[in-house]
Amino acid sequence: MSRKKVTVVKKYKYVINALVLILPMIYLYQSLNPVFPPVLETKTLGEYSITPMPYTETAPYQHDGVYVKDFLLMFEKGDVANIRQAYLNIAAQPLPLKKLEHEEMGILHGTPHGQHVHALSSESLRASDKIWLTLQQWDGSVETISWDIPENLLP
Repeated sequence: MSRKKVTVVKKYKYVINALVLILPMIYLYQSLNPVFPPVLETKTLGEYSITPMPYTETAPYQHDGVYVKDFLLMFEKGDVANIRQAYLNIAAQPLPLKKLEHEEMGILHGTPHGQHVHALSSESLRASDKIWLTLQQWDGSVETISWDIPENLLP
């Protein structure tokens, strides 16, 4: 009578099967419960009350040849339909409207409750930079507001 040879796979086949069944549940739980960085302070610009929130605490990434950082801007007061165009950029000074109009990144888009944006940025964030929001109304008026970059976003 011959002895059966015990291999690693045979020895741990039940543990491997349990992992194959459990790992998808862990990934599903993580995708249903995302962790976002804290929101920045709410500021008022004209008739609008705006609260920005970065999606991640990672550095800006390259998207179509320019560096961007993703944000969600929540409009708590004011009608978003009154905005002709809105741009978000991260720099020491706000970019001029003429330059922003020629970029396809940095434009807010989404629903009246939350606007997504790929904010134009440099390769790395500096403490001297600010987050600049430029709003252009339908009557042609332009308003700008800024937020300091929080410590958790700096390298």
